Amino acid sequence: MYTNISYGPSVHLFRQGIIQAQIAEVGDELLGSKIDEDYLDYIHPHWRQFKAPAAYQHFLLGIVYAFIFFMGTLGNGLVLITFFTTKGLRTPSNMFVANLAIFDTIMMFHLPFFCMNSVVEGQLFGKIGCDLYACAGAISGMGAAITNSMIAFDRYRTIAFPLDGRLGMKAALGLVAFTWFWAMPFSLLPFFEIWSKFAPEGYLTTCSFDYLEEGKSTQLFTIVIFVWAYIIPLLLIALFYSRIISHVREHEKMLKEQAKRMNVKSLSQGSGDEKSAEIKIAKVAITIVFMFICGWTPYALVAIIGCFGDRSIMTPTFSMFPAIACKTVACIDPWIYAINHPRFRAEISKKVPWLFSEKPKKAAPADNKSEVSEAKAENA
Repeated sequence: MYTNISYGPSVHLFRQGIIQAQIAEVGDELLGSKIDEDYLDYIHPHWRQFKAPAAYQHFLLGIVYAFIFFMGTLGNGLVLITFFTTKGLRTPSNMFVANLAIFDTIMMFHLPFFCMNSVVEGQLFGKIGCDLYACAGAISGMGAAITNSMIAFDRYRTIAFPLDGRLGMKAALGLVAFTWFWAMPFSLLPFFEIWSKFAPEGYLTTCSFDYLEEGKSTQLFTIVIFVWAYIIPLLLIALFYSRIISHVREHEKMLKEQAKRMNVKSLSQGSGDEKSAEIKIAKVAITIVFMFICGWTPYALVAIIGCFGDRSIMTPTFSMFPAIACKTVACIDPWIYAINHPRFRAEISKKVPWLFSEKPKKAAPADNKSEVSEAKAENA
């Protein structure tokens, strides 16, 4: 049934070793051999030149994804439950953290479907299942990217302009709505096949936009979504955090000069302490952003290589690692924030006291002060 599949001229370019070993030979079971014949037209021929993965490979990936699903759902669920049930945490700044947890939860909902796809070694729900899977992943990924930008923007305003720069609740809700509008265009366009389309990739148990389709339209779509979903958020993040660092350095320089004029060693115990809590929260946000870069850079590279580069390295196994990376980051995000944010950790410990081995430390006076001032601003 698959003897007429064209492997293309790139087959002889494959390197020896692991990559070459994945190319199917006569008598090997081809990747996609267990997929309905009617659905094969949606699978790019590039994937159908490889051997079908062994059952244990699907099993191992299923175990990894099941663990990520459990930890990610637990972490993001605790952040959301704590946010919505604790009035003191419902501040404009924490709105962005909760929004990030919502996007990450959408990513977690992928994983049960992936596990079911691994059992059948294909797409259990056919084309519509593939399209919904990829669309949800696109919304989650692009939404998380721009939400990290909003977190950076909020931290910059809070630290640089502590008296009049804090976002109000209406402004925060507006920016949260903006993140959802930002995520929609390049998720819905391929879903309705207006521009590009979604297709299976790797072991054919996951789906993404079809970066292997030949043609200028696909290349243009890949460039646009690369800039929209990856480059612009990273540039915004770099801009706001570089300004935070610059502001903190200027503030420390000012304190040193003032201390020198007053003939004292340091003025850090005073006005400097008031900003220590905000700087600590900014460090948490930077960590989350760093994790996002680690999670989504591999996917961006795979799309660029698949569209413009040497496809000889695009084996099914190679293309599965970026998917694992982005889902792992969606799982880790809430744990980073819950562990480092004293208020979140304290409230989570009340709900699940067995989760943290140590009793959470009380928030510093400066942190309490900033939270109280935020609450007053909201009620005004």
